[in-house]
Amino acid sequence: MNLINEILEHNEKFVANKEYEAYISGKFPEKRLVIVTCMDTRLVELLPKAMNLRNGDVKIIKVAGAIISHPFGSVMRSILVGLYELNADEVIVIGHHECGMAALDSSHMIQEMRNRGISDEVLETLEHSGIRLNNWLRGVENVYDGVKHSVDIINNHPLLPSGVPVHGMMIHPTTGELELVIDGYNKAK
Repeated sequence: MNLINEILEHNEKFVANKEYEAYISGKFPEKRLVIVTCMDTRLVELLPKAMNLRNGDVKIIKVAGAIISHPFGSVMRSILVGLYELNADEVIVIGHHECGMAALDSSHMIQEMRNRGISDEVLETLEHSGIRLNNWLRGVENVYDGVKHSVDIINNHPLLPSGVPVHGMMIHPTTGELELVIDGYNKAK
């Protein structure tokens, strides 16, 4: 059985047994919070448990390294939607120790693209179009700097409502221990 069929078979039973009822909530975050965090698999269940969050409490945006790479990209748009349309009042950027973005080697990734069939012609066309793959695929040297960078992009965004606290945190991907890196309440005043 392939993965999609396995998922659909499980889902059929999930719906038939009404297991979804335990997760019913509204679209507005009860804790009025938007979280930007990493897509790391270790955080899928650990992060909400470590923060005492339940389904419906927050809006969670997952992106590699919890890094906002462009102030007018989809991550920042999602944050603004959370703040303006979904009644969120605060934002937390949560990075984690042992993050793959800290070790990301853009040259290696480009070689992996070649290995999986992306032609040199496509890569060269992108470069000639102004897309510098080595920069675009760059990770962070330090996970703390990655969190600070994302918090700065949010705080300096011209469309951020005044007074919105933007916090920065780190989580340990094994223990779930949280560390406050930036206290957004200090700036929001």
